[in-house]
Amino acid sequence: MATKKVSDFLVERLTAWGVEVVYGYAGDGINGILGALGRAGNRPKFIQPPHEELCSLMATGHAKYSGKVGVCLVTQGPGAVHALNGLYDAKLDHQPVVAILGQVAQSASGSYYQQEIDLVALFKDVAHEHVQLLSTPDQLHHAIDRAFRTALAERAVTALIVPHDLQEKDAPELPPHEHGHLVTSVGYVPPRVVPQDDQLDRAAEVLNAGSKVALLVGAGGLGATDEIIDVAQRLDAGVAKALLGKAAVPDDLPFVTGSVGWLGTRASNEMMKLCDTLLIVGSQFPYTEFLPKVGQARAVQIDFDGKALGNRYPTELNLVGDSAETLRALLPRLTPKTTGRFQERLRGLIEASRREQESTAMAEAHPLNPARVFWELNRVLPDELVVAGDCGTATFWYAKYIDLRRGMLASLSGTLATMGSAMPYALAAKVNFPGRPVLALVGDGAMQMNGLNALITVAQQWKSWSDPRLVIVVLNNHQLSYVTWEQRAMEGDPKFAPSQDLLEFPFARYAELLGLDAIRVASPETLQVACQRAFTAQRPLLLEAITDPNVPPLPPELTKQQRAKLQRAFSQDDNDLPSAMHQVERHLER
Repeated sequence: MATKKVSDFLVERLTAWGVEVVYGYAGDGINGILGALGRAGNRPKFIQPPHEELCSLMATGHAKYSGKVGVCLVTQGPGAVHALNGLYDAKLDHQPVVAILGQVAQSASGSYYQQEIDLVALFKDVAHEHVQLLSTPDQLHHAIDRAFRTALAERAVTALIVPHDLQEKDAPELPPHEHGHLVTSVGYVPPRVVPQDDQLDRAAEVLNAGSKVALLVGAGGLGATDEIIDVAQRLDAGVAKALLGKAAVPDDLPFVTGSVGWLGTRASNEMMKLCDTLLIVGSQFPYTEFLPKVGQARAVQIDFDGKALGNRYPTELNLVGDSAETLRALLPRLTPKTTGRFQERLRGLIEASRREQESTAMAEAHPLNPARVFWELNRVLPDELVVAGDCGTATFWYAKYIDLRRGMLASLSGTLATMGSAMPYALAAKVNFPGRPVLALVGDGAMQMNGLNALITVAQQWKSWSDPRLVIVVLNNHQLSYVTWEQRAMEGDPKFAPSQDLLEFPFARYAELLGLDAIRVASPETLQVACQRAFTAQRPLLLEAITDPNVPPLPPELTKQQRAKLQRAFSQDDNDLPSAMHQVERHLER
């Protein structure tokens, strides 16, 4: 019987931890592990997108959509460096991801060998909870087990660095029963975390005293849909959502005001101005200018991570606990508010917001209004949809126009806000849910950045999906328009064409070259039919929408300072000036 190698043991241990998929890119530094995956019959399944950044972003998307550990496998040197962006996305959004990295042979370590980088130092920040360079086979049990258990317990990124020559060494079945050797085990079940009773009582006192209660829900509310609804109904409260919490509560409920902030609805932002009490559920929403003014509202916050409490608003009570468990414990302590006055007022604001959004979508633009694209998409979304958003203008219209129903899933790069996340996220969604339709919402900048490479993986993988529907909507406006508008509204500068303009690229034709379905839309007359066709296609479909970059992705209400900066920007040379000014004037009239 052949002796088991370190690489074989590693692959077996991944399976023992329930890993079904590894996202990786081949390289000589991980050849031993790739060989072990082959000997194991490709279990876990190895999926190879054409860039290590896509690997790590897919691992992050995997963790977000499945709730399980995402795993990426990359070689040393450039492979490891490429993977950092996706791993930082996981770190900042508190997702469990394990990175397995190759390294030069130990015999060459310290010789400035080709592709030799100090990976421990490089990964010490992104994988600060656990980064381990293996030096002996006896470390295997505890190093692997601790990496997975830490990733799950701390909701963090961890890293294992496995030198090339170590992968080929013999692996012991068990370390010796001696001093300095450890034998560890597989498995982790999250604890039930609920605040102390006296803290729940005090929080209930604050919430019961309020007459205009607002809930702000983030990613920590994703597993607490029913509990959030019950609390909102009992308190006659409205519910606004941070982007990572967009799928936590259905948008079709009459007291859900939608997204909040720069990308938010007028209803959400008005509710924050009106409320006298704020309950924050699992959110680290950063833009505090869109929260109630200090002193306006008494506040209670719930978060599983005690370090996150009280960081965004001067909260009166901070409850450390799981959102669903804590809200369930809190509910019997809440006194029902039977008048319904605040929710009735919010219904009026929500209806006005929706009329405003429809007016924005139907406004004239050339060739296409981007808001119209999302308005039409929203009308044909299938049940059980999984949505992957990107960073940029597409995020803005997604936040305002895509109404998520119960059973839908959605995510994006929240805290890092990295461009190029939607396509790898969408692929990870199809890996986890091959029988569900998936929608990726991408700008042309993000698509050029790495989305075109990700389309190659779509072409490789889609025939294995039981439901082939992956709809990729690309807003093609030939510029980085979100940053253009940030320059105008935040800096008072005109569009700087050398930094903003993009090369015209035929996204739909490129998708067709890969054997995918595609539609190019440049008029409102064909948009509705295109959106309907997209979700009935028998293979992945790219919908390229040629949109107007001058429709402003601006908040519903501009401050005096923002208005002044826009005026200053428009007083300077700008090729898009006439159309952009016209669109802003229309925006300000609403």
